[in-house]
Amino acid sequence: MAGDRLTRAEFERRWELHPEIKKAELIDGLVYTEMTVSRSHGKPHTILVAALASFAARATGIEALDNATVRLRGNDLQPDVLVRRTAGGTSSVSDDDCIEGPPEFVAEIAVSSVSYDTHLKKEAYRRAGVCEYLVWQVYEERVDWWQLKDGEYVAIEAGEDGIIASKEFPELRLDVDALIAEDLAGVLAALNPHEQPESGE
Repeated sequence: MAGDRLTRAEFERRWELHPEIKKAELIDGLVYTEMTVSRSHGKPHTILVAALASFAARATGIEALDNATVRLRGNDLQPDVLVRRTAGGTSSVSDDDCIEGPPEFVAEIAVSSVSYDTHLKKEAYRRAGVCEYLVWQVYEERVDWWQLKDGEYVAIEAGEDGIIASKEFPELRLDVDALIAEDLAGVLAALNPHEQPESGE
């Protein structure tokens, strides 16, 4: 299946026949698959899912989704995590429970897929109008976060405190050093600063 050139309808038909495939995507008519997911991907993935789920739980009209199929201009993508507005946003839910149209925020964990995530998928998300795109490059110990401006992705830089904040969702704040250290407590502390105990308590 990997490397095949298919229409979306044929891709989705074939995928239904192969439940052993953990992840499959169709980009510009070409199929990409993953049969296994390593621990090096799984732990950062869990941290990012936990952080974005925590953010969504405190926001109104926002949901975070893990590995949901997203249909974008003839492509079927399966981002590691996404955040979308549930009403009045840029995406909707299809009759078969997939996401249609660009979510506001998409994140990918790049272990062995750095080139794929930072070039091919980045371009697909840009063309489709995904407002913000984050790639956590695990082995490179790097987090890149881009905002769509005038049809192009522009980097969102961390502040002096090491925090990157979303332009689309201002309360979505991620501590880059805590992410790279795989420190979930630190990531959640930066995301929910008002819930931390005051000094001396």
